Amino acid sequence: MSNATRPTQLSPSRAGDFKQCPLLYRFRAVDRLPEPPSRAQVQGTLVHSVLERLYEVDAGKRTPTQALAMIEPEWSKLNASQEYSELFDGLDDEAGWLRGVRRLVETYFAMEDPRRLQPHRTECLVTTTLDDGTQLKGFIDRADVNADGLVRLVDYKTGKRPPERFADKALFQMKFYALVWWRTRGTVPTLLRLMYLGDGQMLDYSPDERELASFERTLKTLWAAMREAIATGEFRAQKSKLCGWCAHQKICPEFGGEPPAYPLTTVLPGLEMPPT
Repeated sequence: MSNATRPTQLSPSRAGDFKQCPLLYRFRAVDRLPEPPSRAQVQGTLVHSVLERLYEVDAGKRTPTQALAMIEPEWSKLNASQEYSELFDGLDDEAGWLRGVRRLVETYFAMEDPRRLQPHRTECLVTTTLDDGTQLKGFIDRADVNADGLVRLVDYKTGKRPPERFADKALFQMKFYALVWWRTRGTVPTLLRLMYLGDGQMLDYSPDERELASFERTLKTLWAAMREAIATGEFRAQKSKLCGWCAHQKICPEFGGEPPAYPLTTVLPGLEMPPT
């Protein structure tokens, strides 16, 4: 049975998919084709879960020892909900992978002291609808608000900080969150922070209203292009170096494959109904 859906919202991850390769966006957001999880993806999920749980305990108990003790229970819960046995070549391989998770958690403590922080929210769902009907949705890892009302949005990354020339691409997600925060709460976040646990580096950025207004126009244009593709079923494949990590090469025309029949009813361009 088909799991196909007609998307009505824009998220940072799906926007990134469409910018990278419209056909990949279709496979993920419309066809909803299954993809085997990668070790890096599962590692990221586990680290995020541990750091989220860490902020649920009293501030004085947010120590490296406490966080490291959370890894095994969180991994057991994650493993119980999904099957990850095929990721590892035996228990030794899994144990080595878990050592990598521990190193990432330890690196976090070298970057900041969670005992001194009291986040406004963790795993914060943010949604808004722009004036043209574009619906935005995302999850912020952590939102900090100090006594003066200054806002810092934080996102954890388990990889290494990208070179400076790729900073704009990395900050796309954070500007998305900042825009939604601004539109829903009336305050432009003072600081956007990406914490790269892979090498202990940070990427900080301070947006302003003018920049976020320009970014909002960019998102509206992007969503208009995505809506047209959803309505017509025309999603082009865009070959890049990232194709090597794609789970759908066998059905990609760039690699001699044939995509499945488009699962949604198509309409003439310009006649599609606006999202509700």
